[in-house]
Amino acid sequence: MQTIESDVSPSKEEKQHPGLKMALEIGPLLVFFFGNLRGEWLVGKFPALSAIGGPLLVATALFMVATVISLVISKIVFKHLPVMPFVSGVVVLVFGSLSIWLQDDTFIKMKPTIVNTLFGVVLLGGMLFGKSLLGYVFNAAFQLDSEGWKKLTLRWGVFFLFLALLNEVVWRNFSDAFWVNFKVWGTMPITIAFTLAQMPLIMRHTVQPQGEAEK
Repeated sequence: MQTIESDVSPSKEEKQHPGLKMALEIGPLLVFFFGNLRGEWLVGKFPALSAIGGPLLVATALFMVATVISLVISKIVFKHLPVMPFVSGVVVLVFGSLSIWLQDDTFIKMKPTIVNTLFGVVLLGGMLFGKSLLGYVFNAAFQLDSEGWKKLTLRWGVFFLFLALLNEVVWRNFSDAFWVNFKVWGTMPITIAFTLAQMPLIMRHTVQPQGEAEK
């Protein structure tokens, strides 16, 4: 049975192809943005796409295909499926299929809410059991002491819940075009800014890897 490895330590392939790893994570979002922006043009070029529905549903279908391709390439190149993109991909396929089948884009709009709530609950729930699970998310990019992981896990857990709430506010109160643009060009900068804001905490709690300490 195929296993999904946790991101506790970066593989040799991930170290060799950091740009590809980022492209595989961001690529499907850019496809989604393009599909919604040029949905009518795509239907004109490929009339069969009209059976899917409006531009947002066409973009959803392309998003699903791009997500599957991204996960397949990740498995081939990096030898495992990263946890967060895999979970997000499953939700994309489930909610995207429901959106197209029922001709209701509500499901795909709720996808970020579901994914971010899931991550937030898992991280915060793990803390209740004394587990700081963030090492499985950050690919062991940082070596932190126990207190550092606890603080960082708490912050990210709350941040994921914030993103879930923010998505609900945006898709329920603004146009489809605004939501798609915010999903691609708003959420990513907010996440990058939040990540950079955690660097002082990371630097305070960074510990030297055991192998290097013995040299």
